Amino acid sequence: MSPSSLKLLPLAALLAACGPESSGPTGRFGLDVVMSSAVANEVHALQVSVLTRGSSRSCTELQTTCLNSQVRREDLVVLEDARGNEGRALRFTVDLAAMQSGGSQSLDVDVPVGRDYALVIEAMAVGSPSRFLGSSCNYLKVVNSGTNAPLVAAPLVLTEQSCDPSIAP
Repeated sequence: MSPSSLKLLPLAALLAACGPESSGPTGRFGLDVVMSSAVANEVHALQVSVLTRGSSRSCTELQTTCLNSQVRREDLVVLEDARGNEGRALRFTVDLAAMQSGGSQSLDVDVPVGRDYALVIEAMAVGSPSRFLGSSCNYLKVVNSGTNAPLVAAPLVLTEQSCDPSIAP
């Protein structure tokens, strides 16, 4: 499937607070990801990153190519997943069976309490090294400890590039 034939990959991501208030300075977000079954075969993993100084960034520009080639490592906040894995980007393998049947995939991410973030979700193709298929970008004005307001993520824009989107922990 050619990326030029699809300008947008429908991706609905809902960030909603869940669980008890965390003991540390983080806010837990449950991330539900839904995408078109027509392109699910192309996507192997989703990489979630959160940037500081979100309002000073252009989501349109961030979605043109791999995030790691556009920002400094220090601009990426350290995240944690439900299993306790930490990193400046968290990678989640796509559940192809769920995606191809029109279902969704749930992810859990702990984001440091703070203000003025940008959330970027990058779609990665199968292969070694990974290949960038496109991304979604949203602004997070505030992340509170405990309950956070839900956020529906922007559609993932397909801008396939030959760059490797991998971000080291």
